[in-house]
Amino acid sequence: MSERKSNGYYMINDVSRQVNLSQKRIREYEKEGFIRPEREPRTNNRLYTPFDVLQIKRINQLIHERGFTLACLRNLMVLAPCWNVFDCRLKHECAAHDRPDEPCWLIREDRETKCPGPCQKCAIYNNRDFQAEKILDKEYATH
Repeated sequence: MSERKSNGYYMINDVSRQVNLSQKRIREYEKEGFIRPEREPRTNNRLYTPFDVLQIKRINQLIHERGFTLACLRNLMVLAPCWNVFDCRLKHECAAHDRPDEPCWLIREDRETKCPGPCQKCAIYNNRDFQAEKILDKEYATH
């Protein structure tokens, strides 16, 4: 198991060993907007929470086991509900599952969700600033 710093954060080398990915790949996930590690103020080192580690594992699984490209994964995060993207085992007990047409972070403001992490660290939240586009343009749908 990885060594955690006393403040509850992991360094990137610990996360790399824990998720069996290179540090470069983890930084790519950050660049793509899938994770947002905090930074150590004095050194600017990335600091990962256990929630970040869960997100990295699921993103890696979607890419390498399910065959998603980065662009496809980003679109999935814009279009699909959080419990579906992250294969939540508690989805039937979650307020977000009951209201799939609403963003989970808005639901969380008035009802508890089962998500273990803060919305600002979630890949769904971080990628929803993109506008969802229509899958089929009207021009193609009529032909």
